[in-house]
Amino acid sequence: MKKLSLQYISREPNAVSEKTSLLILLHGYGSNEEDLFSFATELPEDLIIVSARAPQSLGFGSYAWYSINFTADQGKFSDIPEAVEARELVATFIDEIQEKYNITPDKTFLLGFSQGTILSYAVALNYPEKVQKIIALSGHINAELLPENLNPDNYKALDFFISHGSVDQVIPVEWANKAPEFLNKLHIKNSFQTYPVGHGVAPKNFFDFKKWIEERM
Repeated sequence: MKKLSLQYISREPNAVSEKTSLLILLHGYGSNEEDLFSFATELPEDLIIVSARAPQSLGFGSYAWYSINFTADQGKFSDIPEAVEARELVATFIDEIQEKYNITPDKTFLLGFSQGTILSYAVALNYPEKVQKIIALSGHINAELLPENLNPDNYKALDFFISHGSVDQVIPVEWANKAPEFLNKLHIKNSFQTYPVGHGVAPKNFFDFKKWIEERM
């Protein structure tokens, strides 16, 4: 069996049919594949859940999709070449997982948190033929990771669930607020919710995106 592009953990249903859907999880900076996978037991049993580990080790069980560099004045910026490399790695991994389980793009969900969300936006807007239903938690759209030409005709099948903590101290809610406006201009279906938490997922947020997934399976 060939080695896939990323390490991952998974939960598979007892039986896989043409009705089975796939959910791929991308964790945030400094976390690992176990983090979002803790949701798995609460999600529909007939969902294949795959939680990927980011490629860069930060030590002590922490991983990153790409470097975040901090400047002397407390600013921070993303390593864009590394982020582009991570975007391509995730896109390849999606292909590999879809092939492994024989799942089509229209039955594939991509869920990201924070840095994982930034990559989820980037993959969906560069490769809308690979994945169509995206859950974007506590992240934002980084224009530097998007294609130069954004043609609304390419994005007719995309559907986003976007959520953010109203008191997020890591990624300001103002950054997340720009996503619906951006997607609306491209006529991309989306819903946006905020919850009274910091950089995390509130219970209400979880139940809302769980319902969103169930309605689209």
